Amino acid sequence: MLTEIDTLKETLTITLTTPNTDDRPIFITGNFCKWLPDLPHYQMTKVGSGQYTFQFPTDLDFEFPLEYKYTRGGWDQVELDRYGQPYGNRFIGEDEKDVSDYVIRWQTDKTKKPDLIPIIEVLSETFEIPQLQRERRVHVLLPHDYYEQPDRRYPVLYMTDAQNLFGEGSPYGNWEIDRKLATLAGEDKANVIIVAIDHGGDERVQEFSPYDNPNLGKGLGNLFLKFVTETLKKHIDNQYRTLPDRLNTGMGGSSVGGLLSMYAALMYPNIFGRLMIFSPSLWISRKIYFDAIHFFEPFETRIYLYGGGKEGSEMIPNIQKLQETLVNQGFGYSRVKIKTSLNQKGTHSESCWGEEFPKALKWLYSGE
Repeated sequence: MLTEIDTLKETLTITLTTPNTDDRPIFITGNFCKWLPDLPHYQMTKVGSGQYTFQFPTDLDFEFPLEYKYTRGGWDQVELDRYGQPYGNRFIGEDEKDVSDYVIRWQTDKTKKPDLIPIIEVLSETFEIPQLQRERRVHVLLPHDYYEQPDRRYPVLYMTDAQNLFGEGSPYGNWEIDRKLATLAGEDKANVIIVAIDHGGDERVQEFSPYDNPNLGKGLGNLFLKFVTETLKKHIDNQYRTLPDRLNTGMGGSSVGGLLSMYAALMYPNIFGRLMIFSPSLWISRKIYFDAIHFFEPFETRIYLYGGGKEGSEMIPNIQKLQETLVNQGFGYSRVKIKTSLNQKGTHSESCWGEEFPKALKWLYSGE
């Protein structure tokens, strides 16, 4: 039986989390407002990246259970479930005062182009890295129609520096790979799962560098790669519909993350067959060239190298030297495809890496 109340004794607060890929406002609607989908009084307040909140007025008259839904401003822009179907009505009981909800995706206004933005999920805010005895946040970017194709499996690209890749980015900038993937989806070239791992702030360089450096300290990159190959990959392959073989598994990053990806190609060829290496910090140790000389890959591998002419006088020469080293070592090279992209005006920046990202992804996974 519904219980009628005159006023709310306490403030009812609702918190909503949703992928931060949509600029449209969010409204709450329900039996308390005659199900009107876009009343200004019921627009939620954005309090963070993908975080919204709403507090009901204390003098609002309504009945329990409270029945409600979320919209982006109309019934043609309502919340959807993970399969792309309309989400059922939500309910709040009389004793509930703080409610937390999650919306995985939204219907788009049919007068607009289809929403091809990838589905962004937080795998964990505190994913354990046992090899380093620390924790990191890990995001997973799924193709926009991932849940609409339950029988399809996808290749995977593991990427470093998640804070700089999508959404609102970081103070250093943003690759905007979410927007780039939406554009690629329009060409049917975004059928890749991206696993984005946060960097460790002040620990970033040590954590990603596979080599010791007298000025930077001990390199922990090999332990980080053991985390990716032995811990994280197993979890991703169990939870998502992946193509787990090496030919469909990639590693990518920029700067010291690019160096780490190159090391992954050399030392873990049984795991990674697709490498996206942007502006690698090859200066950290010349041992990378020695390791490249001994690189032997009996399987097909694709390596995409990128560097900019305004990243310092050594960036492009170092990349060219690395490519020549890989080519001249000879062993198994017929099975290794290397594409080198040099931008003489390119800077050491997220914006330049973001511009290169779709070109690299298409070449690595579509052969274009």
